[in-house]
Amino acid sequence: MTETPTSPPPTVVKLGGSCLADLAGGWWDDLAEHGRERPLVLVHGWSKPLKQLSPRYSEPSAILRDRYGNQSRWTTPEVIEDIKTVSAELGRDVLGRLERRGIAADRLLGSDGLVSAGAGERWWWKDKQLVELENLVGPITGVDPAPLTKLEPGRAYLVTPLARNAAGQEVNTDADRAAAAIAGATGATDLILVTDVAHLLIDGEPVREITARAAAEFRDKGATGGMRKKLRAAGEALDRGVERVVIGSAPVTDLLAARTGTVITRT
Repeated sequence: MTETPTSPPPTVVKLGGSCLADLAGGWWDDLAEHGRERPLVLVHGWSKPLKQLSPRYSEPSAILRDRYGNQSRWTTPEVIEDIKTVSAELGRDVLGRLERRGIAADRLLGSDGLVSAGAGERWWWKDKQLVELENLVGPITGVDPAPLTKLEPGRAYLVTPLARNAAGQEVNTDADRAAAAIAGATGATDLILVTDVAHLLIDGEPVREITARAAAEFRDKGATGGMRKKLRAAGEALDRGVERVVIGSAPVTDLLAARTGTVITRT
């Protein structure tokens, strides 16, 4: 009996919305070279394109803070549609870059059966008062990898990290944490968080390697903003079976070889 060859596990790459436009041609050449050996799942952010779409997304009122101090984009049905608009344009660009380099690519909305979300927080600070608001965000509760039907070398998926909740609503999710959940569900050994900084910095010094426990301690005591979310996502990915998470701004093969960036491992 002949055994059917199995495809290697995918590499999951989160593309930061703030740095996506700055990735040069050589970065994409390197990604395509890696993608010829392993399936790719790319999860993208949209922060910068959304701000370019309308000035209102740069206003302080566009961001809410809940009673626990967590920040979230105030997401209404109109915001969901704007996210889809900028993501479709971004998707055409990314898929074109990959296809010109010989990688077959498909775009997928997380809300199309891939990512499910739970009930979101309803109490938010507004005008120095806690008020009840419907904010279409929700924590990720599961990933069904079935829509990723062609996870094989030479192919890539680009995922827009929307999700669908139990009420059937499309909701906004954190892209880093969505990438972590997808990495765990697809059996990925590596999750790469591509951002606009070269390393995790602790006390102003670049960190080349750190354990999940030490990263979590820094996350809770010293990390702020986007890096705090990335460290939370890294811990969640490792808890889901991913072997290592790399944070950095370099080409994928350099990050995987630990020539630059910050590598986070379970032990």
